[in-house]
Amino acid sequence: MERCRLTELRRKEVISSCDGTRIGFVDDVIVDTKSACIVAFVIFGRMSFFGLFGKIEDYIIPWEKIELIGEDTIIISCKTPKPEKRHKKPRFFKKK
Repeated sequence: MERCRLTELRRKEVISSCDGTRIGFVDDVIVDTKSACIVAFVIFGRMSFFGLFGKIEDYIIPWEKIELIGEDTIIISCKTPKPEKRHKKPRFFKKK
């Protein structure tokens, strides 16, 4: 059994095995707190046109789609996933 830290995962590039698309680098992970297992990798969306036109949505890659975690790359077994909106945390104070 090999182990890997989140800081090591963040240096790995995610690539689709279907079409060879470079999706990006792992920015975060989603963990099931009951089983202490990783559920998905998250790749944050990048700013579009210097941030003037907002941001591209995040990519969420389920653990089941991961084929191989190598030394430098992570290979996924699907086409480039569609970006999903990140759930925002509720604010403590509401804007009026």
